[in-house]
Amino acid sequence: MAGLKDYVNSKVGENREQIEHHVKEILRLIGEDVDREGLKETPARVTRMYEEIFGGYEVDPRDVLGVTFDEAHEELVIVKDITYYSLCEHHMAPFFGKVHIGYIPSGQVAGLSKLARLVEAVTRRLQVQERVTSEIADIMEEVLKPHGVMVVVEGEHLCMCSRGVKKPGSKTVTMSTRGSFKDDAAQRAEFLSLIKQ
Repeated sequence: MAGLKDYVNSKVGENREQIEHHVKEILRLIGEDVDREGLKETPARVTRMYEEIFGGYEVDPRDVLGVTFDEAHEELVIVKDITYYSLCEHHMAPFFGKVHIGYIPSGQVAGLSKLARLVEAVTRRLQVQERVTSEIADIMEEVLKPHGVMVVVEGEHLCMCSRGVKKPGSKTVTMSTRGSFKDDAAQRAEFLSLIKQ
């Protein structure tokens, strides 16, 4: 299976000329000289960037978990500090941070790199952090059918840091629990303790 980095947003590619035209118009409307040296190639560069950062639209996040393996292990599995970058759907401003995923298998495990690919598939589209958190938990639950899943997402949002209230360094933390994590405070505490180490 190809890695997510091998996917680009073909919709952007199909509409390349229109997107470049509209980027150029935005530059003109904010008062820029679209013909000056530093901006001549900007519409094309922005379009290529969109192909990459919106690659998640081309992938079903369920598919990136790939082949699962029968495994009798039924203790906590954690993959933490998975870096992500996304764009806020409200301002199209970047937000980024770390995702921590924990689950207790019930006979099926996924390759560890597949969890990082799942994060990429979910975040490489217009998003909000709350949805990122719940989508990852829902997909883990649906595909692996574990005893429990817990996802914690930390994010720094430029729509809050560089505009509006302008509070750089502010972090947002969201959490989703499924199955045994929802009902067992000790399991949640163990997961939170382990991701802080």
